[in-house]
Amino acid sequence: VTMEALPKDLEVNEKSPESKDLLPSQTASSLCISSRSESVWTPTTRSNWEIYRKPIVIMSVGGAVLLFGVVITCLAYTLNLGDKSLQVLKMTGPAFLSLGLMMLVCGLVWVPIIRKKQKQRQKSVFFQSLKSFFLNR
Repeated sequence: VTMEALPKDLEVNEKSPESKDLLPSQTASSLCISSRSESVWTPTTRSNWEIYRKPIVIMSVGGAVLLFGVVITCLAYTLNLGDKSLQVLKMTGPAFLSLGLMMLVCGLVWVPIIRKKQKQRQKSVFFQSLKSFFLNR
């Protein structure tokens, strides 16, 4: 058997189950390129808006829903409406109120978590640069 004949002997039919194993799979490097956390791999700095955008949106929507719940609850107890609509307002008002409060608190808690992650990331970058400085000598 010559070297040129060897690859022809190793060829696998495309319809066979073994050929599926030979297809190129996504490796860790190709997954990292398409991942959403691309900033972990690239040292680009992000603006404050890019960092705090999601918590700000969550807090804004939560505040709006909370305010809507307060208004509906106040209307339910101050207006003289029919029994059916009064009952609906008394049920939906507190539901919007609690949903808005939950979203507002989630956004408020998210901000310190992001700040802590930013500090940890800065420390890890510092220690990596310090390590590479001493190891490259």
